[in-house]
Amino acid sequence: MSLSPEQMDRKLDEHFAFEAADDVEGVLATLSHDVEHDIVGWPTGPVRGQDAVRPFYETLFGDLANGRIETRHRLYGDNFLVDDSLWRGTATGTPFGLEGRGRPLEFRLLHVLEFADGGEISRENVWIDLAAIIAQLPQD
Repeated sequence: MSLSPEQMDRKLDEHFAFEAADDVEGVLATLSHDVEHDIVGWPTGPVRGQDAVRPFYETLFGDLANGRIETRHRLYGDNFLVDDSLWRGTATGTPFGLEGRGRPLEFRLLHVLEFADGGEISRENVWIDLAAIIAQLPQD
C-alpha cells in the first residue's frame, strides 16, 4: 500500500517534533523495528534496528538543544520522501566532535526516507552540512 504525501508529511513532522522535545522513545516509535539508519559520516556507519539507533539520538540530544526544523522543500515518490530542511538551535555539548559551548547553530539537513506499509520510517538516510557546523563552532 502506497502512502500519500500527506501521510508521509505527518510521520516526518511527528518524528521532528519528538526530536525537538529530546524524546528518544518518541523518535524510536516513528521508526520500524528493523529500520536502516544512516547518518552519513557518523562513526558507526549505517545501523539496523531501533536498539542500534538509540545511542545516536541519546548522543544527539546531549549535544544539541532547543532545535527547530524549517522545511525548505520536499519531494515525494512511492513510499519515499526527500526532505531539505534547516536546523536551528544551540550547540550545548560536542556536536559532531566539536565543542559547542552553548553557541547558536544552524545547518542544512537532507533526509531521504523510506516508509513501511504501516507508515513507520523503515530507512532514514541523513546528510548534514558539516562545513557550516565547523564554520560556526571554531575550536580555539
